[in-house]
Amino acid sequence: MTEVKREVFGQMPQEERGGMVEKFILKSDSVKVEILSLGCIIAALEMKGRDGECSDVVLGFDTLEGYTRKHPFFGAVVGRVANRIAKGRFTVDGKEYQLFLNNGPNSLHGGARGFDKVLWSPQVLPNGVCFFRLSPDGEEGYPGDLKVWVTYTLSGGELAINYRAQTSKMTPINLTNHAYFNLAGQGSRDIYDHEISIEADSYLPVDNTKIPTGEVAAVQGTGFDLQQPVILGKHLQKFHLDGFDHNFCLPQVQARRLAASPTSPTPYSGQARSTTTPRGSCSTLLKPRGC
Repeated sequence: MTEVKREVFGQMPQEERGGMVEKFILKSDSVKVEILSLGCIIAALEMKGRDGECSDVVLGFDTLEGYTRKHPFFGAVVGRVANRIAKGRFTVDGKEYQLFLNNGPNSLHGGARGFDKVLWSPQVLPNGVCFFRLSPDGEEGYPGDLKVWVTYTLSGGELAINYRAQTSKMTPINLTNHAYFNLAGQGSRDIYDHEISIEADSYLPVDNTKIPTGEVAAVQGTGFDLQQPVILGKHLQKFHLDGFDHNFCLPQVQARRLAASPTSPTPYSGQARSTTTPRGSCSTLLKPRGC
């Protein structure tokens, strides 16, 4: 049985177009999650550890002010395209589109005002909440009116996120949640004593702006070989790495991964409640219905 509550979290400043931000609290016997109507942000995720005590395992802020200032997309849904688009340019049906550049020479996570910075319309469900927004044709340079639904549901110990989108024109889309995890819980210093493994035999090297070079490289003998569990901090130190801002290719999904670009955040040391974890994603083209 999931309990769903809603409450006011704060008011957006006028320079951010105003509007009330709500917080939705989903609670089961073993998990409690707090989600904001701003950016569909997962602001807190409390769950029981081995000792039976509950801890918040995602990084976030206690007040709206933290989310209205610059931060590395804590807990938000990012889009239209999560990740970097090289030089902010892509071509669809023979037409080239130019996006806003907000990450050096590239466009990152939807541009200057991506999905993480806007208010979504919520609908409470028996075991969760569904958020909706219309991204108009031309927003941040992307083609087509894009309707997007993001649904969070909590069933026992499982939190599920479902993404659905419908477009009026062919457009690239790659939706993901950008939560940072520290499984040791709120108040823990960092995640360098965490154990990590990724069952991938290859990865995508990137250039100095974190765009994939096109090479698919074997992980063997490199710092990206995480097929056996390693202690994260010792492994990074051994190979002189500061994180994994790369896509890893699992053997059974390697063909799909070839089109992906990096989306993982690097470790963050700002004033918030936790730290970070690696993650990757893929993008695709969404066609209008009937095509």
